[in-house]
Amino acid sequence: MKMRKFTIADALLERSPGQEADISVGNLVDERHGGPITIGYGRYAPGQSLTETMAVDDVMIVLEGRLSVSTDAGTVTAGPGEIVYMPKGEAVTIRSHEEGALTAYVTYPHWRPAHA
Repeated sequence: MKMRKFTIADALLERSPGQEADISVGNLVDERHGGPITIGYGRYAPGQSLTETMAVDDVMIVLEGRLSVSTDAGTVTAGPGEIVYMPKGEAVTIRSHEEGALTAYVTYPHWRPAHA
């Protein structure tokens, strides 16, 4: 894959695999493109929550709205322009606030094969 610029309009958002919550993801670069990372967008409807143990290292950039990420070590809340790093093996709960949230993410390695 050559250098490319993406916008949210490029992402085909679909329900996050294995989640009951109203959370959508859309990969723009992943294992199908031959690179080592996954890049995409995520959309969290208002008041949604997901809990999982991270199967990959994940960097989430909040573009709109607010999210809180909780672990045994505590909780961080992030808004537009802020970044949350969630290391592989960490048990996290991600909660969207009343306005929901739009995020961009980068994972290493690819998250889809790690969840299979």
